[in-house]
Amino acid sequence: MKTSIRFYNDREVRAVWDESQNKWWFSATDVVRAINNEPDYVKAGNYWRWLKKKLKADGVQLVSVTHEFKFEAPDGKKRAADALDDKCVQTLAKHYPNNRANAFLDWFTYSDNTIDGKSRKKAYALFESGLLKSLEPGSIKCLQQIHAYIFGGLYDFAGQIRSKNISKGGFTFANALHFSVILPNIENMPETTFDEIVDKYVEMNVAHPFMEGNGRSTRIWLDLMLKRSLKKCVDWSKINKNDYLEAMRKSVVDAACIKELLLSTLTDKIYDRELFMKGIDYSYYYEER
Repeated sequence: MKTSIRFYNDREVRAVWDESQNKWWFSATDVVRAINNEPDYVKAGNYWRWLKKKLKADGVQLVSVTHEFKFEAPDGKKRAADALDDKCVQTLAKHYPNNRANAFLDWFTYSDNTIDGKSRKKAYALFESGLLKSLEPGSIKCLQQIHAYIFGGLYDFAGQIRSKNISKGGFTFANALHFSVILPNIENMPETTFDEIVDKYVEMNVAHPFMEGNGRSTRIWLDLMLKRSLKKCVDWSKINKNDYLEAMRKSVVDAACIKELLLSTLTDKIYDRELFMKGIDYSYYYEER
């Protein structure tokens, strides 16, 4: 079963794909939790049950509510829960008791139509495409092919090494004029141990070879190296966004923090479809401003 996690103001909005009806079903409790910015799942669940009754009494019928799908709870167990389709989420937001749902509705109806939304769908498709099995982990060509697949048709530079210099947050990445030396050196770095693989990943991050989409591409690139050499991959859903960004910032001078963070989340579920999809969701979440 296909699953997805979207993030609204750092709150998870989980979804399950319905193959028979060709649409996503979203956790009703998650929608309420996101709109209310409620950290407590129990309180959000109680509010949803109250709101469902109120809307029904007001003549607003959420006809698409279903109990057929299970969502992973904070304790790791999957439980059946109310789910809403796209139209039902919009109906709920439009009849919400306060105006807090307006910003959520803008996000919900717009997020899948952005470049990020479209490229994320393409990233999901990587799992079934067969491309990942044909790539040479750790190579520059491998990274370019990942980038080209995810961003093809969305950016005219998809898969192409940048020729311009870029910076982010006051940090200037590697000078594009030196890529003819820098990138082959990175490609030739060893990748037989965990430390070697992460060192190579960090160096590629410092290089930032593409105009956009570096982080999302290199995290997949990293997992391919881990899978081939160690039969492991990262469970990205266990890595806090702020912890990851801070560790990557420090990695420019010291990779100890990012190594500690990644090592604690390694798993042998390298063929797990749901883990891959969840990893894509978190990878995109890390890039949200």
